[in-house]
Amino acid sequence: MGNTRRTFLKTLGVAAAGAVVGGCRETSEPQVEPALPEPPLPRIGFQLYTVRDAIEADAAAALARVAEMGYTAVETAFWPEGMTLTQASNLLKDAGLSVFSVHAEIPEGAHRAAMLEAAEAYDCDRMVWHGWPEDERYQTMDGIRELADVYNEAYAFCQANGLQFGLHNHWWEFEPNADGALPYYEIMPLVEPGIFFEIDTYWANVAGLDPAKVVGDWGARAPLLHIKDAETLSTEGPMVAAGSGLQDFPAIAAAGRGHTEWMIVEMDDCETDIFEAAAQSFAYLVENGLAQA
Repeated sequence: MGNTRRTFLKTLGVAAAGAVVGGCRETSEPQVEPALPEPPLPRIGFQLYTVRDAIEADAAAALARVAEMGYTAVETAFWPEGMTLTQASNLLKDAGLSVFSVHAEIPEGAHRAAMLEAAEAYDCDRMVWHGWPEDERYQTMDGIRELADVYNEAYAFCQANGLQFGLHNHWWEFEPNADGALPYYEIMPLVEPGIFFEIDTYWANVAGLDPAKVVGDWGARAPLLHIKDAETLSTEGPMVAAGSGLQDFPAIAAAGRGHTEWMIVEMDDCETDIFEAAAQSFAYLVENGLAQA
């Protein structure tokens, strides 16, 4: 027994000495993982609904002013009566503005051809159901399931024609309905996973929710965010330049980091000059490192 123990200790001593002499002693220092690259900042877009009155008065001049503010890409809404898609597209090109998203009607009946024409005219494949006016079907779970079927059919049409399909909210989609449910939270798992969401962060706030939490809950399914602000939350009140109202855009940006592709400046109305407010919004997003042109 003694010889066995002495033999073992001698062997152990030789091995330890060899480890020291050979310079191969293992350390317990943790290995530092390489830092992952930061996700790119989302780009800044502009919803043309913001300057609809100016477009009505002089579309070419209005679009030129949008470009002068630094915006390079827009989301379309409605054009003045009598203006064709070709005319609108040419005006946008003349101003140096590209289209990254189109607010459109649900592709049913004649709206199917209109959607395809818009996609071709603007060279854009991202279609968004603007969601106006309020649909009473959001008020019940049966109605929500029916709407999910409508949206899934719209998505199938878009997919068959090489287009993407998304949904844009107002406040009622995030308010408790007659069943006590939050409609958008109920409909999200019912629609096809390929359907994306354009979260209007202001309307989510008006509905009483934390916009940053909503953006975080939607994650990769919300690549587009509407950025609007106000000093008082209201469904009708005037809006102000982003960063000068109640919205916590740094928190919203952090919640969507890595998923948000576009932060889209929009104002339904404004007590100050609408172009000045839009320019201030652009500067705020850039100067605070929340988005890029």
